[in-house]
Amino acid sequence: MALASNLKNMALSLTLVCLVCSAVLGAAYAITKDSIDAAAVEKLNKSLLSVMPQFSSVDRTEAGDVRGYIGRDAAGAPVGYAFETETVGFGGPLRLIVGITPDGQIYNTTVLSHNETPGLGAKCTSDAKFMGQWKGMDLSSCNLAVRQDGGDIDAITASTITSRAYTRAVVRAVEAFNQLKEEQSNE
Repeated sequence: MALASNLKNMALSLTLVCLVCSAVLGAAYAITKDSIDAAAVEKLNKSLLSVMPQFSSVDRTEAGDVRGYIGRDAAGAPVGYAFETETVGFGGPLRLIVGITPDGQIYNTTVLSHNETPGLGAKCTSDAKFMGQWKGMDLSSCNLAVRQDGGDIDAITASTITSRAYTRAVVRAVEAFNQLKEEQSNE
């Protein structure tokens, strides 16, 4: 027997459909949450291995609002630091992880996520010249700004906004590194 088409029955039907859909989405989330979390941890570990020298253990730390990691050798001495930072690029959030050696040189950088334009800003993950300029950069003697702004960083061709965002993310990591080093020297 069909229900009469009135506002009360339509609202009831819509409510039931919404409840069923919500239950299905909630169940799907609960089923996949562990594997999503495991994939995120694996991606982070892979990123840490690429931005810090070989380490035996990692300690998590905070430097202001920046999440950091300290890679330690078997004796417990720091071999490198890594900082997750985020800025806004041309296409939205640009998340990086930046590795810095204890003596203040950038070991490496890698992009964790971005929404930059394919073929232009997305080159921040593949342009060998752009990516390579960060490795070994001495923080005490460089001006972390793109050349168009009077700095030492060569921007990606036709992607100055992304290059500036990437540089801002590195600057945030350097500031977190300096803050952490200052806190450690005061202990």
